[in-house]
Amino acid sequence: MDIDAFSQHFKDIQDPRQTAKITYSLFDVLFLSICSVISGASGWEDIEDFGEAHCLWLQEKGLFPQGVPTHDTIARIISRLNTTQFRQCFIGWAKSVSKRTFGEVIAIDGKTLRSSYNRENRQSAIHMVSAFATQNGVVMGQIKTEEKSNEITAIPALLRLLDIKGCLVSIDAMGCQKDIAKQIVTQKGDYLLAVKGNQDALHRAVKQALAESISLPVDPKQIQITQGHGRYEAREYKVLPATALIGEFKEWTGLKTIGVAMGYRFEKKAQQYSLEYRYYISSAELDTSRFAEAVRGHWGIENSLHWVLDVSMNEDKCPIYNGESAEILATMRHFALNMLRAETSKKASIRRKQKIASMDIKYLDKVLAAGLKAVAEE
Repeated sequence: MDIDAFSQHFKDIQDPRQTAKITYSLFDVLFLSICSVISGASGWEDIEDFGEAHCLWLQEKGLFPQGVPTHDTIARIISRLNTTQFRQCFIGWAKSVSKRTFGEVIAIDGKTLRSSYNRENRQSAIHMVSAFATQNGVVMGQIKTEEKSNEITAIPALLRLLDIKGCLVSIDAMGCQKDIAKQIVTQKGDYLLAVKGNQDALHRAVKQALAESISLPVDPKQIQITQGHGRYEAREYKVLPATALIGEFKEWTGLKTIGVAMGYRFEKKAQQYSLEYRYYISSAELDTSRFAEAVRGHWGIENSLHWVLDVSMNEDKCPIYNGESAEILATMRHFALNMLRAETSKKASIRRKQKIASMDIKYLDKVLAAGLKAVAEE
């Protein structure tokens, strides 16, 4: 693994410390922290322990000639970093190692870091909004919602950082806003937005337009049935051109398609049935197959990103909140997840790959190399 290729993505991060008081290089600390997170670290002491265990490996790369800093020193350095600069470094790296394909679905969704609330001033836990390329499982970028704000203000800021040209951007009902739809089209992408009661007139019109399609007999060829975790699920999808809407909805830029995802669920243990209808609008001309693929792709962000962050990386149990450290570490987990998925020689879960990387430094080198492959080829 070429450490110079790694360092080029962090060169624009400014060191907040006074030059005369610097003992440990900022890059050294960043490299150590990301390697530790790849290997399963979830806190400052874990990062220090990883560094002590692999100090010789780090020094062979020219890092930490004076030894590894204590966890308190690591925490002070990381918590003072500029989150905007760090976010831009991540997005630049993600762009270089993962090229977008035409029509690819980018799911945007938010997640609260439950243990990141500030115990000292009782400040709320931070909420991160992430963009996730569903086809290859890569996190493209993320941004924290501001205090006393929500995803409606964070989503436009995140979109401005991303290259979404030719992609289909899917967002849940919170992001079903006229300005967000316009921004996506302006950036030469297409939108797929879930519609609920927060857009009451549009929701009623879409529901009315699709009522006849919903009432038609079920087509066995169009139903998708899955089984697992003690439940059975059947899904069917319907689409219509937006011209089927009754009413004026010209303010929804480029609106071309409306659709509904129908989900039937049977919980075997509880012997309970449920039927759910989810309505959508899109600026893309979607057939039933493409619509179904995009909707399933957006739902997959829960299993492929949020669930992995919680279960494999213990994100919700991480009690770090000082300064900007919670947001910085959340971004490092995204770095780690992308790199672990890029390494494909081991057919293993993310958690198992982390354990292997923590024990086998040669495998960690392979993970780092895979995550930097596109950079090395440029």
